[in-house]
Amino acid sequence: MNPPSSLLVLTPGDDVAVARGDIAEGQPVNADGLILIARQAVPSGHKLALRRVLAGQRVLKYGQTIGQATQVIEPGDHVHVHNLDMPATTAEHRVRNVYVPTSLSNAPATFEGYVREDGRVGTRNYIGVISSVNCSATVCKHIANAFSSERLKDFPNVDGVVAITHGSGCGMGAQGEGIDLLKRTLRGYADHANFAGVLLIGLGCEVNQLTPLMNELGERPATLKASLIIQDEGGTRDAVRRGIAHIEAMLPIINQCQRTTVAARHLCVGLQCGGSDGYSGITANPALGAAVDLLVQHGGTAILSETPEIYGAEHLLTARAASAEIADKLMARIHWWEAYVHHNDGDMNNNPSPGNKAGGITTILEKSLGAVAKAGATGLMGVYQYAETVDIRGLVFMDTPGYDPVSATGQVAGGANLICFTTGRGSTYGCKPTPSLKIATNTGLFQRMELDMDFNAGGIVDGLESVAQAGERLFRLMLETASGHRTCSEENGLGDNEFLPWQIGAVM
Repeated sequence: MNPPSSLLVLTPGDDVAVARGDIAEGQPVNADGLILIARQAVPSGHKLALRRVLAGQRVLKYGQTIGQATQVIEPGDHVHVHNLDMPATTAEHRVRNVYVPTSLSNAPATFEGYVREDGRVGTRNYIGVISSVNCSATVCKHIANAFSSERLKDFPNVDGVVAITHGSGCGMGAQGEGIDLLKRTLRGYADHANFAGVLLIGLGCEVNQLTPLMNELGERPATLKASLIIQDEGGTRDAVRRGIAHIEAMLPIINQCQRTTVAARHLCVGLQCGGSDGYSGITANPALGAAVDLLVQHGGTAILSETPEIYGAEHLLTARAASAEIADKLMARIHWWEAYVHHNDGDMNNNPSPGNKAGGITTILEKSLGAVAKAGATGLMGVYQYAETVDIRGLVFMDTPGYDPVSATGQVAGGANLICFTTGRGSTYGCKPTPSLKIATNTGLFQRMELDMDFNAGGIVDGLESVAQAGERLFRLMLETASGHRTCSEENGLGDNEFLPWQIGAVM
């Protein structure tokens, strides 16, 4: 009698399969009826060879190249960094124009959100205290910290007062990409639909002057948009007192905001994966992709990002770009990253972290193929620079680094009012003012970190549900969260320290 299937064969013709659990050296294993003997121990989530691969030959997983063998690989071998590396060239970049428009649902899903005066919809009801420069960060934090849960108990519809601080704003050029990117990010946060009111604070002498930033913000009632310059107020303590008074004036107005039923087209979801493992591309990312397809069918928006983590899988996106121009725009960002990494003496294959490798991911190609699964199967409708306002519905791409806090900061600045974050190793990322759902790739992680994980996609590899079923369940959780259901990161008080704009350019 054959042993039970201990390997996941993802695509017919793959050279490797994925271990469902830890496999001991010498253990018989079953890969869809193919019986092999493990030649070495293979940890859960790692790869085992199904057939012989010669040195220099490419290795397939997901039906795609994930690397090339650096030595002869025999059936039953553990396949990882010791015998697999990046190929000399990556996937073809110019496959495109297979775009098929998505049919919208005749019965759009809804959630309960905060409708703002400009028609945008918030999923939370915060007040933001935003620094123009690192020099005003402490004042922002003192003001926000003055509004404890006890002080806010008489304002139940206010989710909190959040200090948005950073380490930049001066010591940089007054013109150029670095300052433009910072201004765009701060403007995106100050205008975010999840901030019902904002207070911006500067020191006074910084490069990133406050007045031009205030002039670029969208319209708000005068009582819900204020600014302070510490040097003009007479110093730190006077600025803190004045700032607290501004927030106190906003609270009763913002507390009057009520959730109302709105269509799911007002939901804009940032897609993130961090602490990925060998199951990420099998469970959590495909399940999120299935939920994204449902979101798009209901008129909503999903933002795929982390450009270094789609490297080698970009052809899967250009193949469904809505136009050649969109495909070219994505490829321009890929080429920018190749040059950027080369200039800094780096390598795109440096991206898989030690945690990724411990979880079974070997190369950036393998990581990228799994990461792109978050994007589902609908057309790619647009490509945005970091922190640009996303104004197209459907699946879009935003150019960001792979570092999760920097990437998610750009997505929120672009308008994301919900973050969906897949993880196999156990990220605890939180994000104010935007709630962050944590999606575990495997049941062991979900059980081990149950107070940090919002959703278990491990049932897919456990054989308890399909990708489509998990995606439907996740889509419903997204709507519930947008309607006010608190995420684990919110319950744990995370999200006050994760604002991290992408810094490009010289620090002077």
